[in-house]
Parts: sequence; C-alpha cells; structure tokens
Amino acid sequence: MSDTRTPAQIEADIVRRREQLAEMLDEIGARMHPKTVIGDAKAKVASSVDRTAGRAFVAVNRAVSDVKAQFVSEDGTPRLERVVPVAVVALGVVGLLAVSARRRRA
Repeated sequence: MSDTRTPAQIEADIVRRREQLAEMLDEIGARMHPKTVIGDAKAKVASSVDRTAGRAFVAVNRAVSDVKAQFVSEDGTPRLERVVPVAVVALGVVGLLAVSARRRRA
C-alpha cells in the first residue's frame, strides 16, 4: 500500500492529529479533575436522595389517605362507627398513663 500524499499533506495531517489529541487530553483532564469527579458524585447522591424522598413522600401520603379513608367517608363526613371506638381507646390509654404517672410520683 503506497502513500500518495505529499510531505505537506502528511505534515498537515500530523498537525491536525496533534490538535485532536490535545483536545481529547484536555477533555479527559477536565472529566478527571477532582472538582468534576466530586461534583458528579454530589449530583448522583442528590438525585438518589430526591428519588428516595419522593418515594417516601408518596408512601406516607398513600398511608395517610388510607387511614383517613377508614375514618372519613367519601363525602367528607366522619364515620362515627369507627371514630368513637378509637376515641374511647385513646382516652383510656391517656387515662392509664396519667394514673401511672401519679403512682410513680407518690
């Protein structure tokens, strides 16, 4: 295989190739710079935290909606057949805690 380029063309190709390599090395250097690596890592962590927080928010919101649906009907009125027993149990627990606290002080 013979090369039919002139010495000037070969030299121009060498200069062009050097410029391309220099650009490539600059790009690699920028990508591998500690600030760039740290910035990329921070961005990945922030993205992961945002996704996790978003999932947690959706899960909590769904749980609150499910609990609310147990005690409030679709038209927004309280379901007394469920609210009253829970209120009685809550008052009983508060009363037991109050009696227990008084006994500890005495």
